Parts: sequence; C-alpha cells; structure tokens
Amino acid sequence: MTNPLARFAPFPEPPALIADYLAERSADESVADGPAPWDIGALTAELLAPLPDWLDEVCRWLNQTYAWQPQHVIPPCWMDHEQLAYEIAAFTFARVDAYDDAGSVILWHEQYDRFLTRMNNALGTAGDDCRVGKHDPRPARFALAAWPPQAETVTTPDAPAHAELRGEIA
Repeated sequence: MTNPLARFAPFPEPPALIADYLAERSADESVADGPAPWDIGALTAELLAPLPDWLDEVCRWLNQTYAWQPQHVIPPCWMDHEQLAYEIAAFTFARVDAYDDAGSVILWHEQYDRFLTRMNNALGTAGDDCRVGKHDPRPARFALAAWPPQAETVTTPDAPAHAELRGEIA
C-alpha cells in the first residue's frame, strides 16, 4: 500500500541566490545590511531577478494546495497588482521560516486566512475577471492619474495642505 501523503507537493524552494541572502542575513556574525528580501521595492536588480519565477511557483503551489473556493485562488495576473506582489513576497518568506516549529506553522495558516481577506478586499469584483484571465488595469474610475501633480498643489501659510482640493480655498 502506498502512503497517501506521498502525493503532497513540497513548498517551492527559494532560488540559490535568495537562499544564500537569507542565510547571510541570519548568520550571527552577519554583515549583510541589505533590505529585507520581502521588500521587493527595495531589492537590488540582482536579488530581484529570481523572485518573479519563484513567487509564481509559490502562487501555483498555494492555489493547488489551499484554493478550494474561487475566492481563494490567487489570480495569474498577481504581478500586475502591486499590493498583491508585496503581500505574496512577505507571505512567502514568512512560510520559509514558519516550518521551523509547529506553533509558527499554525500562525502562518492564520496569516493565510488574513492574506485571503486582504487579497479579496484589494481585488474587489475585478478579482473574478482576473481569476479567469481577463485582467484589466486599475478601473478607470479609480485612476490615480486624475490626481494633480504635487507641484501644482498650492497652499497658503494659513490653509491646511490640500485644502484647495476640497474646495475650501477660492
């Protein structure tokens, strides 16, 4: 009889460059002063290069392992949703450390529930389209390009910042 647990896929291993960076940062005599590896906006091009493929593998693993409901599926366009990319990076690195002890694993699974809530709040109804491959950029009515450039914002010493945007300054 075969072991029914043998079919469970392992969590994707981090790329060698990332694993080495993690090891260097956690060494007792570490001199690594670089950014946290989950802070993707602060990483060097060298450290950033292997992350998209690995994070995509992790998303596929999470979907295969945990997504039993449509709202649990991380959409294939997750990289096009900046907030999801940051969340997935942090969640992935939390998983790397979580399996050091059983209590941390339980916390990681609780974090997974909170991740799903934040993901679904961020995606809103657009998430349904994204999950079936119909990604659109940020909905037009929420286009941030509508904000005036900061250089155009004029305030007087007596007026609070951005008061003219609220119609308080004539």
